[in-house]
Amino acid sequence: MSNKCGELFVVTGPSGVGKATVLGRLMKNIDNVYVSISATTRKPREGEIHGKHYFFMERGEFEKLIKDDRFLEYAEYVGNYYGTPAASVEEMLNQGKDVILEIEAQGALKVKEKCPDCNMLFIIPPSFSDLEFRLRSRGTETDEVINKRLEKAKNEYTFIDKYDYIVVNDDIDKAADEIRCIIMASRFKTEKRKNLMR
Repeated sequence: MSNKCGELFVVTGPSGVGKATVLGRLMKNIDNVYVSISATTRKPREGEIHGKHYFFMERGEFEKLIKDDRFLEYAEYVGNYYGTPAASVEEMLNQGKDVILEIEAQGALKVKEKCPDCNMLFIIPPSFSDLEFRLRSRGTETDEVINKRLEKAKNEYTFIDKYDYIVVNDDIDKAADEIRCIIMASRFKTEKRKNLMR
């Protein structure tokens, strides 16, 4: 991806922090941005659509794509695989679009290794107790799964120093606008505007 025109933004945050909601709000107020669709082996939640929210796959299908090196990154998280198909990301970057990857921390750090110039954003809740409340309010998971997600969140927080930006999701509009500002600022970098100095 060394010749890309667009910028790559990796957005991470603990499960339940509202990443998808914030990015959905962001996309109403910014242009020329593509949110990459991840593949997963987890079952769809109510209302989730294959090819829109995720590419839902069987485990064997996912593992074949791993073997064929077709993911920019992949990780196993709470018993399920998640991964970013590389081809669509590269295509959008080469078209000059900024690309957002909404992935968990393990995958984000793998992307950082492959693409050291990517922009790393970590979304956090106002407090850890707020995160637990959000997870329990979903009503979609057992206590055991929720406890695993909370433990995972504590672990993810230990990597926060590897990120360029922290966004607090205490207000959806404010969090979305902070991310919009980060993306817009990247478009004004000297390397992107040198061609204007003629």
